[in-house]
Amino acid sequence: MADKVSQKSKAQLDAEFSDLYRAHLRDVYSYAYYRVGDHHDAEDLTEQTFLQAYRHFERAQRESDGRPLRPWLIRIAHNLAANLYRDRSRKPATPIDETTTLAALHTTEQLVEGRDELSRVLDGVRQLPDDRREALIMRFALGMDNREIARALGRSDGATKVLIHRAIKQLEERVGHGGEGPAEANDGRSDSGAGSQPAAR
Repeated sequence: MADKVSQKSKAQLDAEFSDLYRAHLRDVYSYAYYRVGDHHDAEDLTEQTFLQAYRHFERAQRESDGRPLRPWLIRIAHNLAANLYRDRSRKPATPIDETTTLAALHTTEQLVEGRDELSRVLDGVRQLPDDRREALIMRFALGMDNREIARALGRSDGATKVLIHRAIKQLEERVGHGGEGPAEANDGRSDSGAGSQPAAR
């Protein structure tokens, strides 16, 4: 079976990768933008993600055993974003423009009613610890289920379920209090053990 996959022609692999690119470009860019908060960085991160994915595409097909490759793509973007933060040793200061982002995302608007509320939610998401923020981005912006998120983050299904539950609870507390008070940015239970600092994964 593996030999049959490995014997695919370059033209066939390129065609299949083009399909993957078209199917998930929007998801990868949306994830990257929410992760880094800057359009130019998100574009660069998206390009790097697909370049790296192309280099390992044939192996990923073999190892996926027929499972969707979206979590694999998001994991590549996740690792590249972590490297970007490590290189810069700081988080981006550019705020997310929710009026621009709405056009690119699928289901975030279902969480809130009205533009003011949406702005507060997006601000709250940006101030969550990295692991919780990324879980919410994948769950609500990309529409990924718990199993996909677990694959993308390299966690067990159970740990991912707990992570999302805590992230939603903390976000609800922030939005409910209007996002006031710096102490609310972290409730002291970071699920990565790294507090509010970027996770070096």
